[in-house]
Amino acid sequence: MSERKVLNKYYPPDFDPSKIPRMKLAKNRQYTVRLMAPFNMRCATCGEYIYKGKKFNARKEDVENEDYLGIRIYRFYIKCTRCLQEISFKTDPKNTDYEIEAGATRNFMALKLAEEQAKREEDEQKEEEANNPMKLLEYRTEQSRQEIELLESLEELKELNRRQQAVDYEGMLKQYQPETADERKAREEKEDNEFIKSIKFGSSSTQKVVAEEIIEDVEDEPPAKTSRIEVLPPKTTDSKKKETWNRSIGVLTKKPALANLVKSKKVDTLNGSAEVNKKEDSGSVGVNSATSSVTSSTNSVTAPAASGLSLLANYSGSDSDQSE
Repeated sequence: MSERKVLNKYYPPDFDPSKIPRMKLAKNRQYTVRLMAPFNMRCATCGEYIYKGKKFNARKEDVENEDYLGIRIYRFYIKCTRCLQEISFKTDPKNTDYEIEAGATRNFMALKLAEEQAKREEDEQKEEEANNPMKLLEYRTEQSRQEIELLESLEELKELNRRQQAVDYEGMLKQYQPETADERKAREEKEDNEFIKSIKFGSSSTQKVVAEEIIEDVEDEPPAKTSRIEVLPPKTTDSKKKETWNRSIGVLTKKPALANLVKSKKVDTLNGSAEVNKKEDSGSVGVNSATSSVTSSTNSVTAPAASGLSLLANYSGSDSDQSE
């Protein structure tokens, strides 16, 4: 079975389109179309209201000897839903609208009437300005005055905006909002710090200077070479005179208890260390030996403090020296 709805028809090889007869139609032929009412209207015969968007089966035809900038104008015929009175209207490409012709009147045309009136007033004003120069001057002065008023109102609005920007609305709202625990803690810490800074410890005359002690890590440096110590031999004559003087007068001297029994070798060690220092070239070795010998001799000579027997021995020695 062949398809019922097909787009391509079969044309036999011997098809000749010139043999197809053509119908002779009238020049101003009417077509039946389905449309909706383009605006609200009222029937002039029975007074029935026909609202915008109501569907009709209408007849369409071309308007003879009328066009707008080469655009065709069409006329439509509909019938009233109550009395079957014929109503006609046509297209208006100039105003992008429809224009009613007969059988009804159009309702709710306030916007269109206002636009038409404004257009008429504008045309009249232009014609009057072109013919009357004084009227043109009046219009210009009125226009300049309106512009000045607009500028003043604009400046006032700018001033109001600047005033509103200066107001801190967020701060005003925060004053009436309860503070949180974190905010309260931060505020208390800030107040405590300010109070501590405001307190002045001590008198104002005394100024305490706090010095920072900087501790630096010092690397271990090699020991420096010790300089040579020259020990001069003591003068024996002066020491002998002092000893004899003390013995003759009998001055209490801080001598050890066994001073007469043990002989001091301090002078001999000092003399020996001086000779050694003069002979050796390297100063470090001689100095170390001399200092060690001096310390050892002084340690060996130290004895307990003087007693009564030692003092008697000193007095007896002084008498024997004088007799000699």
